[in-house]
Amino acid sequence: MLALLEATSDGEDGKGGIESSTSLPSSFNDLVKDMTSSGQDIKAFAFKTKAMIVKMEQLVESARQRESIFWHLASHGVPKGIHCLSLKLAEEYAENAAARSRLPPPQYVSRLTDPSFHHVVLLTDNVLVASVVVSSTIKSSSIPERLVFHIVTDKKTYTAMHAWFAVSSVNSAVLEVRGLHQYDWSHEVNIGIKEMIEIHRLICRHKFDRMKRETLANEYENDKDLQYLRPSCASLLNHLRIYIPELFPDLNKIIFLDDDTVVQHDLSSLWELDLNGKVVGAAFDSGCGDGCCPGRKYKDYFNFTSPVISSKLDYDRCGWLYGMNVFDLQAWRKTNITATYHHWLKLSLNSGFELWNPGALPPSLIAFEGHVHRIDPSWHIAGLGYRSIMNVTESILENVAVVHFSGPAKPWLEIGSPEIRSLWSRHVNFSNEYVRKCGIVG
Repeated sequence: MLALLEATSDGEDGKGGIESSTSLPSSFNDLVKDMTSSGQDIKAFAFKTKAMIVKMEQLVESARQRESIFWHLASHGVPKGIHCLSLKLAEEYAENAAARSRLPPPQYVSRLTDPSFHHVVLLTDNVLVASVVVSSTIKSSSIPERLVFHIVTDKKTYTAMHAWFAVSSVNSAVLEVRGLHQYDWSHEVNIGIKEMIEIHRLICRHKFDRMKRETLANEYENDKDLQYLRPSCASLLNHLRIYIPELFPDLNKIIFLDDDTVVQHDLSSLWELDLNGKVVGAAFDSGCGDGCCPGRKYKDYFNFTSPVISSKLDYDRCGWLYGMNVFDLQAWRKTNITATYHHWLKLSLNSGFELWNPGALPPSLIAFEGHVHRIDPSWHIAGLGYRSIMNVTESILENVAVVHFSGPAKPWLEIGSPEIRSLWSRHVNFSNEYVRKCGIVG
């Protein structure tokens, strides 16, 4: 016992100088053989044992870091089945006139701007997940005939997205698919969007370069750092939400859903919610109880060593959730929210990209300051794409209106949590011809 205690306290690394240049035995049996054959005393045995334990701990930590890296890298890819689905549908759009039919049919076009209907907006380049958002919303609605879906996608996904919803009937609801290439924005808006996405890309690049410069031990000390390397970090569709008033100039109110959400309960009362003059209705991350927002405080988003941030924001303030929101676009157009967003992007540019972690939410928290109406936390729970999801009780997951798989482990990926994947996969139409041909399974 004394020898082991002495070995633990001797030297900064706890191994003692005896092992600094000596190869260690690979197993306990080898250690015993080494000790008996060389006739070393108990002190040498203690030092070698301690050195072996330290080495083992280092190997375990290294393996944990590498596993974390691989886990996050796995979140970057597009599954073969989803890639196949887009290709098959694009082919269908080219060959089948039905896949190119108008969305919505001419008799329902007037609903696209009718304020008496409930307008749901989705920005995505993933056909399968778009179908889950739409089908889960319709299935959960008490009045699906009042729903109007507005899906915005990029040019490369447009044909596949259009074909899917043209050949797959959407019961009761009305739906449109628009590609970004179909918008005719003003020169000012075009310049603003290009400037916005370029700064976000620079922020992501800066984060990546800084991580490469750091040592391995520090580089992946925090799992959250790795999420900023995901493609969505600089995705145009991800950041375009700040331009929703320009995307839908004829709408006064919308419900916004991220493509990694699943709707479990009727959203009608959310649509009818009085925002009391505010622009956005948002929940706060209180799945753990009132006044609790683990991992969602401003200190987790912003760099408070910067006087620009510390003089403006509250370190312990709880941030609101982006991904399931109701927006009053009329109220938004009367504010300078988008201009404020751009102002802070330029401040970030001029400050060396050190004001906040990459993502759409940090600058939005500042831009929407004073314009957020707190809604009940039962409307929205986020973070289901992180490993800490196991801390959320089953009753909370069942009772919340919208579950949000924010985080790397999306339910359509192999790294998605099997315990909660069924919340998403139950809304996939596995009997669909294209889904079956592409081998997509739950």
